[in-house]
Amino acid sequence: MIDTFRDFLKLETASGILLVAAAVLAMLVANSPLAPLYGSLIDLPVGIRVGALEIEKPLLLWINDGLMAIFFFLVGLELKREVLEGQLSDPREIVLPALGAFGGMVFPAAIYIWINQGDSTAIQGWAIPAATDIAFALAILALLGSRVPGAIAIIALFYTSDLSVAALVTAGACLPVLALLNRRGVLERTPYILIGLVMWIAVLKSGVHATLAGVILAVFIPLRDRAKERSPLHEIEHDLHTAVAFGILPIFAFANAGIALGGLSFESFLHPVPLGIMAGLFVGKQVGVGVFVFCGLGVMLGIARLPDDLRWAHIYGTALLCGVGFTMSLFIGSLAFEATGVNLLFDERLGIIAGSLLSGACGYLVLRMTLPERIRSES
Repeated sequence: MIDTFRDFLKLETASGILLVAAAVLAMLVANSPLAPLYGSLIDLPVGIRVGALEIEKPLLLWINDGLMAIFFFLVGLELKREVLEGQLSDPREIVLPALGAFGGMVFPAAIYIWINQGDSTAIQGWAIPAATDIAFALAILALLGSRVPGAIAIIALFYTSDLSVAALVTAGACLPVLALLNRRGVLERTPYILIGLVMWIAVLKSGVHATLAGVILAVFIPLRDRAKERSPLHEIEHDLHTAVAFGILPIFAFANAGIALGGLSFESFLHPVPLGIMAGLFVGKQVGVGVFVFCGLGVMLGIARLPDDLRWAHIYGTALLCGVGFTMSLFIGSLAFEATGVNLLFDERLGIIAGSLLSGACGYLVLRMTLPERIRSES
C-alpha cells in the first residue's frame, strides 16, 4: 500500500489529479450544509504585525497573494532554466510554441471583449479566458492511458490597484542587492529569501500584485556555481516542486473553486460574463486557437516547423486542452473584479468551470481518437 502511494506521488500528472479532487471537494462543500463553514474559513481574518508594519487579510488572500507567490517563484525558476539550458535556449525551438501561446491569449480575450462590449465592469475580466492550467491539462492527458509567462505579463501590466510610489521604490531597491548577490556567486539561499521577503511585502503594499515578486526573485537565483558543480536553481526547484504541486495548488483550488449552484439555470450560462469566458476558453483556444491558427500560419510561412511525430489532429486536440483554464483563470478572475466593487465571482467561476470542463472533455475525445494506441499507452 505504501509503495503504491509512493508511486502515485511520483507521477507528473498526480498533482493535476489532486487539483481535480480539491476542486470537486470545494464544490461539494459549497453546496452542502457545510457551506457557511467553508465561507467562514476562507474569510477568516489573518494578520501579522511587526512594529508599524501590519498586514491583515482574509485567509483567501493570504493564499492568493502569499502561497501563490511561491508558485510563481517556481514558475520563474523553471522558465529561467528552460531559457538558459533547456528547450527554449534554441531560438528555432521557440517559434512554434511562442506563436501558439500568443494566439492562445489573443483570440480568447478578443471573444470575451466582443461579447461583453459596452459593459465597463464586465470588460475587466477580458484576461480570464486567456489562461491555461497545465496541471489540469496533464491530468486529462493521463486519462489517455498514460506554466504561464503570458499570464504573468497580464497580471503585471493590467491588474494593479492604486500604486504606492514609496513601496515601489522599496521593491526596486531590492533588485540591485539581489543582482550583487548573484554576481558575487552567493549560493546560500538565506540572503535571497530574506531580500525576497522584503520585496514581496513591498510589492504587496505597492498595488502591483504580490505574486510578481516570486517571478522577479527567481531571475536572480544562480543557475550554477563558478565550478559548475552545484546548481542552486535546480536544488530549489527540486525542493519546491512537491510542496507546490501537492500542497499550494490544491489549497488554492479548494479555496477558490467553491461555487454555490443554488438557483442555477440555463439563463445563468447566457450572462455575458460566463458566456464570454466559456466562449473564450472553448472557442478562442481552438479557432484561432490561438494555438491552432497561429501555429498553422507559422508552419505555412516557413518560420516554424511541425515536429515529425505530430499531426495537425494532435495539435488541435492539444489546443482544445488549452481551454482548461481552471487555476490560472480563477487566479486572474480574483484580480479582475476586485477593484470594481461588483460581485461577479459567481459569474466568472461558472464560466471558468463550464468552459474548462467542455474543453477538457472535447480535447480528451479528439486525442483519444487520433493518438495511436502505442503512444497512448506509453504516455
